[in-house]
Amino acid sequence: MAQATQQALALESTAAEAFLSELGRNCHVRGWALGTSGNFSAVVSREPLVLTITATGLDKGSLSPEHFLRIDASGRVVEGLGRPSAETALHLLLANVRRAGAVLHTHSVWSTIVSEFYANAHGFWIEGYEMLKGLEGVKSHIHREWLPIIENDQDMARLAGVVESELVRCPNAHGFLLRGHGLYTWGESPEQAKRHLEILEFLLEVVGRTRTLSGSTGR
Repeated sequence: MAQATQQALALESTAAEAFLSELGRNCHVRGWALGTSGNFSAVVSREPLVLTITATGLDKGSLSPEHFLRIDASGRVVEGLGRPSAETALHLLLANVRRAGAVLHTHSVWSTIVSEFYANAHGFWIEGYEMLKGLEGVKSHIHREWLPIIENDQDMARLAGVVESELVRCPNAHGFLLRGHGLYTWGESPEQAKRHLEILEFLLEVVGRTRTLSGSTGR
């Protein structure tokens, strides 16, 4: 039984790592994960919890499956070479609190700009756009989506606590912004998380360009 479980885990991890590698390269091309920014993970086992996650310090333009590590519920590396992302605690939090099957974190220009536009309000509403229907559970463009903005913090344990409180306060949110940093989003599967990422990055650019063209910073 243990051997069968290990084989199933290996197959699940291989598929997730191939998908996330292609996604990471695509994010780099789109300007959403330049330099060594961004990190991506997927749950490959729930009991016990095991995530596959990008190692730290990697150029996402050349991301490949061997650049992923498998970590347990405490963030300890159980397979692979290198160190996991410094933001592993946030991935584990989302896997637990939101039951996310995959977590994606990008550093696009527009997510950074918009996070400053609305920082004082700690978030902003997005409404009236057809693309909102790409978010899970949204059936109409009339939907209002609140995107929280959380102050960035290099203390990951402390930041994870703030994020958890915000997720409890905003149970229907599909993502959040770290101020001056970037976007976090997730999904039940890597495919759903990818869709959410594309939808939210599109909407962030729309909001950012609209505010810029109108000459208002939103402050």
